[in-house]
Amino acid sequence: MYNVDPEIERKEILKRYSKLLRAWTSTKTKENRMLVRKAFYFAAEAHKDMRRRTGEPYIYHPLEVARIAAGDIGLGATSIVCALLHDVVEDTDFSLSDINKMFGKKVAKIIDGLTKIKEIFDKSKASYQAENYKKLLLTLSDDVRVILIKLADRLHNMRTLDAMPPNKQIKIASETSFLYAPLANRLGLYAIKSELQDLILKYTEPEVYQTISRKLKESKEDRSRFINQFIYPLKKAFGEQGIKYEIFNREKSVNSIWRKMNEKEIPIEEVYDLMAIRILIDSPLSDEKADCWKVYSIITSFYRPNHDRLRDWISIPKANGYEALHTTVMSKTGKWVEIQIRSTRMNEIAEKGYAAHWKYKNEDDTDTGLDEWLNKIRELLQNNESDALNFLDSFKLDLFSDEIFVFSPKGEIKTLPVGATALDFAYNIHSQIGNTCIAAKVNHKLAPLNQKLVSGDQVEIITSKKQIPKDDWFNYVVTARASNHIKQAIKEERRKYKEKGISILKKYFSQLKIDFDKQIIKEYQDFANLPSLIDLYYNVAIGEIGIKELRKFYLDEERSGWLNYFKIPFIKSQSNEIKTFSDSFVSKSEGTLSQDLLDINLDKIDYLVAKCCKPIPGDDAIGFLLNKNTIQIHRTNCTVAISQMSKFGNRIVKAKWSNKGSLSFLAGIKILSLDKIGLIKDIVDIISSELNLKIKSFHLESKGDIAEATVVLFVININNLNDLIKRLKKIKGIKNVLRVENTAILESD
Repeated sequence: MYNVDPEIERKEILKRYSKLLRAWTSTKTKENRMLVRKAFYFAAEAHKDMRRRTGEPYIYHPLEVARIAAGDIGLGATSIVCALLHDVVEDTDFSLSDINKMFGKKVAKIIDGLTKIKEIFDKSKASYQAENYKKLLLTLSDDVRVILIKLADRLHNMRTLDAMPPNKQIKIASETSFLYAPLANRLGLYAIKSELQDLILKYTEPEVYQTISRKLKESKEDRSRFINQFIYPLKKAFGEQGIKYEIFNREKSVNSIWRKMNEKEIPIEEVYDLMAIRILIDSPLSDEKADCWKVYSIITSFYRPNHDRLRDWISIPKANGYEALHTTVMSKTGKWVEIQIRSTRMNEIAEKGYAAHWKYKNEDDTDTGLDEWLNKIRELLQNNESDALNFLDSFKLDLFSDEIFVFSPKGEIKTLPVGATALDFAYNIHSQIGNTCIAAKVNHKLAPLNQKLVSGDQVEIITSKKQIPKDDWFNYVVTARASNHIKQAIKEERRKYKEKGISILKKYFSQLKIDFDKQIIKEYQDFANLPSLIDLYYNVAIGEIGIKELRKFYLDEERSGWLNYFKIPFIKSQSNEIKTFSDSFVSKSEGTLSQDLLDINLDKIDYLVAKCCKPIPGDDAIGFLLNKNTIQIHRTNCTVAISQMSKFGNRIVKAKWSNKGSLSFLAGIKILSLDKIGLIKDIVDIISSELNLKIKSFHLESKGDIAEATVVLFVININNLNDLIKRLKKIKGIKNVLRVENTAILESD
């Protein structure tokens, strides 16, 4: 329990302020020092009666946010002032006008971008959280410092998340996974991104996080000894060559280890690049590329490299400005080691991202991927959807994807997201080229518009003046730029049919003896599920909607009023879609799931077990309120759930399983083994005879001496499944047993 002692707290506040000043390494003048001090005293006074959930003075939080902004991101005086003041308008009686008077327009504008939407209880908004994201991202086109300070704010909130209740922990972790960690990555803030991802894992999958952390701690001494032996000949060679260098032992993050374990379906002991080394060379800008390759040459003269693991981000930097050489080499003891080679300039950009990028920009006039990315953001924001959810989907789709590099016929490099097609490439060049393209040549061979591109492709677009965009083109593209231009072009084309459509529609209304009224037309548009009136008039003009279609929605003549002539749009009966828990292998009377932290009467609510992640008793679970009578249950690490929690945080219920249930849930396991006679019998004996579990399907495929089996079966809870996995691993020849995360396998059986 936190004990309040004003004198100790006063000393701690001053101590943290001093740490902030030491972390501030950008240009300091007498004027901006005074401005920062003024902001500190103002924030301390404004928050003097406020405390965090831990019981600590609230001012600790803005001080830590400012320290992260100054030290970890490298921001200057204006940003430090804004970080100190970022919660003043939202949480105290001071207004933006007060900030403007005391600190100027620039600071007030950034604070406005950091302040959540006031109309948070506007029920017309589909997602309050999405609206806040949209507001935050819209500031990116004007001042990227808003995002950078918000990332500092989010990092400190994640570091202190233990004080929050479980439902808030999962909500905040999901928001961070959905938006803030990808943003940190895109802005080149790798250290912040890695820490955020580790903290996300800590709260979404605590057992996984604790297990990996414990194993890393247990093996730390052995790894340090190994690294010292590994780098000894390198240090000697660098010294002989006169290379100025620093070598750091870099531990792979918990989240990246977990991701690799899932991707490769291997235990932590088999993750080969747990050990990584970072080599920084002190080299002038004109020589740094050559010097990085020189270091690479020295390394590979001692250790054999894995050529498939060479990553050259010096020749072509990442879109966020990241530059480095990555290689993986085989040590003398048979262990793979990942090595990162950077100059000191490259390292500062990698650690501090955007701020360092602009610091060095004047020294290197070449355009960078980060400039291109920010230009894409500005273009997207200028053409943004009015609907916040659509805007967010476009933003994530276009700007958070991994990249590929393709070439124009003249050899110009174009950066596109993974999965981009020839049509995306056409729109990347110019909207008119995209609108009129009919085919492409990929590596000098004729290709369709929907052909997916890979890094290194050279693409030439073939156009025709007679070509116009088509509806099915939306299925051909993955970039928001292409999608927006297709939408605009189709809308312009359909606008030509407006007068004709209106004329025909008036005739139909006249025949049905109904007034041609704007409200009536709008109601019909909504019912027909058409995005705009232009689409309605177009469909009428080309004959897709006729009097027959209108008459179908016309109800009994005895009713009056146009709204009574139509069914309510979009409302579907859920009788066939929503099952109660008793219909989903769970007994409500036995209380197999109990509600936690939200005042909801579960006896009056139906439950739907999410098909995307197939939670079973014992899994960390959350409930998502589909409506006031229905909750959908997800695993907390489910990607669909993370997206939903991020957008609709106010509709989350933290749920927990009780121990009373005894019914069965569908689960799947994958078994990797050396092939042998009797393998199937050994597996089935444990499942059926020892644990008395019912098998739904069993599929085994043998390739050479390796067998891979997928078993779908019914289990009671997570302990039941874990016990099964543990017993199967003891069978001679079996190398690994994993829970099936791909629920499509469960659905198909």
